[in-house]
Amino acid sequence: MEIRKELNVGRRIPVKGYIIDSGDDITSHSHKLYITSWDGRPVHVHPFAGTTSFDVGHDHRYAGYTEPAPSGIQHVHGYHVNTSFDDGHSHVITGTTGPAIELPGGGHIHHFEGFTTVNGKTPHTHKYHGTTGSEDSLI
Repeated sequence: MEIRKELNVGRRIPVKGYIIDSGDDITSHSHKLYITSWDGRPVHVHPFAGTTSFDVGHDHRYAGYTEPAPSGIQHVHGYHVNTSFDDGHSHVITGTTGPAIELPGGGHIHHFEGFTTVNGKTPHTHKYHGTTGSEDSLI
């Protein structure tokens, strides 16, 4: 299946991928879209994980994968993950990585940083930062 997205400038970018039925019941039916190429380039993701800053007597752990981005060109990745449940609550981490940093042996990584959403009995945020792992191809 080929999906096309039209940009404001009128250029069409070919996007290929597949859709999987989530298996939900009919009242909350949904699908997941997995993109495998963008503008003819295979896409990839990066694993990322870490521990937030220690604030209000605790910290949180997080782990996930970035959103897909095209391979072979300069790019950034979006990311979104929930932290671990600690001290009676969790937080959301979301943002955009920095640009690709090439590795001497091939591949690349990205830096990321930011603040979590506000949560907790005493409302607060945590700072987080890190470097993704090297890329994983989706195809």
